[in-house]
Order: sequence, then structure tokens, then C-alpha cells
Amino acid sequence: MAELSFQEAMQQFLKQSRLKHGIQAVQIEELWEKLMGKTIAKYTDKIQISGNTLFITSAVAPLKNELLYQKDKIIERVNEALGEKLIKEVVVR
Repeated sequence: MAELSFQEAMQQFLKQSRLKHGIQAVQIEELWEKLMGKTIAKYTDKIQISGNTLFITSAVAPLKNELLYQKDKIIERVNEALGEKLIKEVVVR
């Protein structure tokens, strides 16, 4: 039996656990400013992952428009931050 580091053991556990998506949702909330910048993060009201969709909520119309144009870039950045291709669609509300 091979020995695993604590980090490797936790990663294996999370891959097999239903907690994985909840933890990823929290990670995205924490990383949002780093991924998208302070201004976008400041005016983003809510970020939520449901299945393979990232929901972004903002009351600022120009920001919504900008986020709509950047959907592909957002998907790429978020998936890179999560270390897997989880997000396939972005919905801006």
C-alpha cells in the first residue's frame, strides 16, 4: 500500500465526496477578486455554482454587459483556478 501525503489523501477524498462542489463554490467566492479584479469583485453581488454552470449576479448593468462579453475568459480562468474543467456555462443575472 502506497503512502499518501495529507493533501493527496484529502484530494482523493474530495473527488469521491459530495462535498466537492460545495468546496469549489467557496473557493470561487474567495478567488473571484484575484481572478477578475477588484472593480468587478466589488460590484458582483453573488457568485454561485450549480452543476456545470457559474451564476454571477450584479445590479450594475454595464458590468453585466462586460461579463457577458467575457464568458469564455471567465470559464477559462475559473476552471484553471479549480484545476479541472468544471464550468461549462456562465449565466449573468
